[in-house]
Amino acid sequence: MSTGRIDVQTENIFPIIKKFLYSDHEIFLRELISNAVDATQKLKTLANKGEFNGELGDLSIEVKIDKKKKTLHIIDRGIGMTEEEVNKYINQIALSSANEFLEKFKSDSTIIGRFGLGFYSAFMVADKVEIDTKSYKEGAEAVRWVCEGNPEYQITKSKKKDRGTEIILHINEENKEFLEEYRIRQLLDKYCKFLPIPIKFGEREESIKDEKGEEKKIKVPEIINNTEPAWTKSPTGLSDEDYLSFYQELYPGAEPPMFWIHLNVDYPFHLTGILYFPRLKKTVEVQQNKIQLYSNQVFVTDEVKEIVPEWLTLLHGVIDSPDIPLNVSRSYLQSDPNVKRINSYITKKVAEKLDELFKKNRKSFEEKWDSIGIFVKYGMLSDEKFYEKAESFCLLKNVEGEYFTMNEYEEKIKAHQTDKDEKIIVLYASDKHQQHTYIAAAQKKGYDVLLMDTIIDTHFISLLEQKKDKWQFKRVDAESVDKLIDKGEETESLLTEKEREKLESLFRENIKDENVEIALKSLSPEDQPVVMTHAEFSRRMKEMSQLGGMAMMGEMPDHYTLIVNTNHPVMSTLIRAKSEEKKERIIRQLYDIALLSQNKLQGEKLTAFIERSVELMK
Repeated sequence: MSTGRIDVQTENIFPIIKKFLYSDHEIFLRELISNAVDATQKLKTLANKGEFNGELGDLSIEVKIDKKKKTLHIIDRGIGMTEEEVNKYINQIALSSANEFLEKFKSDSTIIGRFGLGFYSAFMVADKVEIDTKSYKEGAEAVRWVCEGNPEYQITKSKKKDRGTEIILHINEENKEFLEEYRIRQLLDKYCKFLPIPIKFGEREESIKDEKGEEKKIKVPEIINNTEPAWTKSPTGLSDEDYLSFYQELYPGAEPPMFWIHLNVDYPFHLTGILYFPRLKKTVEVQQNKIQLYSNQVFVTDEVKEIVPEWLTLLHGVIDSPDIPLNVSRSYLQSDPNVKRINSYITKKVAEKLDELFKKNRKSFEEKWDSIGIFVKYGMLSDEKFYEKAESFCLLKNVEGEYFTMNEYEEKIKAHQTDKDEKIIVLYASDKHQQHTYIAAAQKKGYDVLLMDTIIDTHFISLLEQKKDKWQFKRVDAESVDKLIDKGEETESLLTEKEREKLESLFRENIKDENVEIALKSLSPEDQPVVMTHAEFSRRMKEMSQLGGMAMMGEMPDHYTLIVNTNHPVMSTLIRAKSEEKKERIIRQLYDIALLSQNKLQGEKLTAFIERSVELMK
């Protein structure tokens, strides 16, 4: 037996490990199993290179709980260690054997470890840790290393017969949750679900036939991971069913995605993965952080905003890259040129895929647009390069459900304009049903109306006005139709100046709302008698401030304009009415109709409107 002191820079290394090495104690299992995977991958590499000629046998890693002894065991049949290697790699903290191994063999095998500190995460949950190990090298003697969470350790000879390493954790009282099967299964499912080496945990029943042909049930070790997930395979070898099946593996019970992109690049960085486009609703009530980041099939994090552009965090799926720089806990990305390049690559691949889908089958693309459109608009708002690529396949949808590219829509509007150099006025609605009256009025005049009803359309409209200096968007309820697209034509008033003054006075006397302005306009007799409008600029500023979380603008009252059509026949009736009560009732009824069109008539006012309508019918 030999004893010694772990070569560290400070006596306080263990308290630091226990408290600060990793933000989350549960990470210890990932680190220890990752080390076991490394040891196994190294042995396979040596065998492939002819430097190990023994039987590989069963290379699976086993995780066991012994509740009586309060121990957790991680057992591998990998490369193992000699006493000299234990001294070198365990007793000298932060010397990574993985780095040395890669240098020696320039191996293309998936070696996970990079920091040499992963093993010491065991002391976050254990009072005592044992290593029982035997090297693959011929004639090597097995050794046992024991440490009780301080710089003192013991090394003795071991009776271990098999090649490989067993880590035994004596779980402390504070972390006894890690002696529960459900908890370990939970961690294995989270961090080790797709590791490249089979991991055994627990048992399951299996039916077999005995010598007499009779069926009997036996217990067999349960393999908890898929060692060959879809993203590690060639896209040419995968069917649509394979991709959909893998999606269910990632998100059990989720609605199938619309389509996906298989990422596979070797230069100038290594990256594989599958990104799925889920079906989104217009309100984007979707959970972000659904993309999982892996490093050589080890789960790292679902916080991927440094790697994936923020607008693509609405996607689901997996990204795996050994080239993404990670800190000691593998939990946070560090600043690195590779991250920027990966970010640009993903943006490029997404743009190419969307362009391909649009060109290949436009009808299918249009059918998916209500979900795809959220991604595309968000991307165009966030990324200049993506905007340039997306201009060709970004669609505009009108209230009739017809789709146009931006160039197609510009040509459509220009075809109805006499002056081809004038501003292009784009009419739109944000709520097809609520704004139906205004839409119908515009269509009656021969104008087309776009439907812009997603949560980000206010920002998207402003972006298009910036990029396309001739385009100007106006919501259909922002003005009367004649003023939305002002052709400079004046409609002669059917009322005298004196009658107009009397009409204005009647409306001002009966409508006492400081947030409503009265405006008399000479419109067509076929137009509505009154129209409630909401100025485009102030309304849009308020919507944008609410989306941006700016409370001040959000709390400001809405200002509306009540446009009174002096040429409508009801105005002549109103002026000539002899009863003041009748005049008041007509104005109140007209005003309530205008409020109703803006969804502003509720509660007692709505009840009064209904009762008054019934009375008028009598």
